[in-house]
Amino acid sequence: MRLTDFWQRMAEHFGETYADSFARDHVMSELGGRTVHEALAAGWDAKDIWRTVCAVMDVPAEKR
Repeated sequence: MRLTDFWQRMAEHFGETYADSFARDHVMSELGGRTVHEALAAGWDAKDIWRTVCAVMDVPAEKR
């Protein structure tokens, strides 16, 4: 998954403003105790991060 696709999906689910806030502030144990931004910086694949966000935040199946 390209980063542009990842951020588009984040914006579609959380809204333009909250998507970045969530990605900066929400620490997930499933990402090794990292935020989305930290996981991306650590080299995690955007698709794996998106799957984690979907699972943790109960993103509806049609948006996954």
